[in-house]
Amino acid sequence: MPDGEGWPASTDNPAVRRLSDWPAEPLRDLADEFETPLYVEDLDRVKANASRLRSAFPDADLSYAVKANTTRPVLETLANRGVGAECAAAGEVQRSLAAGFPASRVRYTAVNPPPRDLDYVCGLDAADEMVLTVGAMDTLNRVAEREFEGRLCVRVNPGVGAGHHAKVSTGAEPKFGVPYDRTAEVVERALEHGFEVVGLHAHAGSGISGDDLSAHRELVRRMGALAGDVDESLDFVAVGGGFGVPYREDEPPLDLDAVAEATREAYGEGWRDSVAGGDGSAPEPPQLAIEPGRYFVADAGVLLTTVNTVKPTPETTVVGVDAGMTTLVRPAMYDAYHEIRSLEPDVPRRDTVGCDVSGPVCETADVLARNRPLPDPSRGDLLAIGNTGAYGYEMASNYNSRPRPPVVAVEHGEPRLAARRETLAELTRLESEAEDS
Repeated sequence: MPDGEGWPASTDNPAVRRLSDWPAEPLRDLADEFETPLYVEDLDRVKANASRLRSAFPDADLSYAVKANTTRPVLETLANRGVGAECAAAGEVQRSLAAGFPASRVRYTAVNPPPRDLDYVCGLDAADEMVLTVGAMDTLNRVAEREFEGRLCVRVNPGVGAGHHAKVSTGAEPKFGVPYDRTAEVVERALEHGFEVVGLHAHAGSGISGDDLSAHRELVRRMGALAGDVDESLDFVAVGGGFGVPYREDEPPLDLDAVAEATREAYGEGWRDSVAGGDGSAPEPPQLAIEPGRYFVADAGVLLTTVNTVKPTPETTVVGVDAGMTTLVRPAMYDAYHEIRSLEPDVPRRDTVGCDVSGPVCETADVLARNRPLPDPSRGDLLAIGNTGAYGYEMASNYNSRPRPPVVAVEHGEPRLAARRETLAELTRLESEAEDS
């Protein structure tokens, strides 16, 4: 792919990048060079999404939910643009700091954190610059036992959930956050421990679309009111992210400006209802904070895979590919839809047939798409799977003893290897080291 030939200009910034917008020839070149299965990340698209979020939320504290994609080029790209890092695990904290996020822009928002995670975060030299979020009184006590000297945030369960699947709707799930009406008690205990409580946090869920905005708006309103009830000196109130992206070809993009306006209105409404004086006046609320993950990276990634088996059956044409549920687990785990496109040059001359695109894992769930109309496939065809920048490579596994695929990051049309392909020998490395120890 010399000099970025054929790659979209970085100034191209539509509301959503469809799979059809990815240029076929440069993707074929990458597949030839790095083989498949292969994840491709477009860093210029990550930057464009960050710019759109900043434009929609100009006064908000903007952080990236790191769990969506932790590859180093993505983290470096966002760190360089002044975005903060919202981390759900000690490993994400380590990755974020290594990628250049200042400790003061790192928030550790763990759920039931294991002891070694807390030991690591609380023991960091830069711990006193970070913000640590607790979602239970017990977690608060555990942090106090470790003499954490940084700032504290309290995660709240607002009783409102939303999202594209029940497995990622968090706002009303008891696992997440302290009960809404016990927040003041946890804050008071934190102050007794000598902590500086700087924020409140809540999250409705992941993949929120237009149908879920009423739930998101209610969550934000409740958090605005709670901030006034708890402590008017808070620095911020984080309302998560979860902004959805259209995975299906005919789904419209999220109206981000409308979401931002509704978020600001709901936050201000809740705050004013809580702290307004007799004349209706109210002080300025704490800064609104948002923490999107998927929205930054989903449409910045594609997964390339090669057809290795074509099997006509009475029900469908089974298209066997070298990517499967170990490469991209979202279809198996969430019944998620991902657009699939053939990148073969002669596609216009082929008939369309109904296909089940299946991986190499011995599981009925290992199907990336069912009854999908595709150009009549042949062995060796290259397929692209869209919107895999979020929770794609991040959730890849070694199940079936399959090596994880490589990742190539592209910036200004120039590719660089972000993660190389695992080898079969590396699958047993930890066992071999255990035997030698």
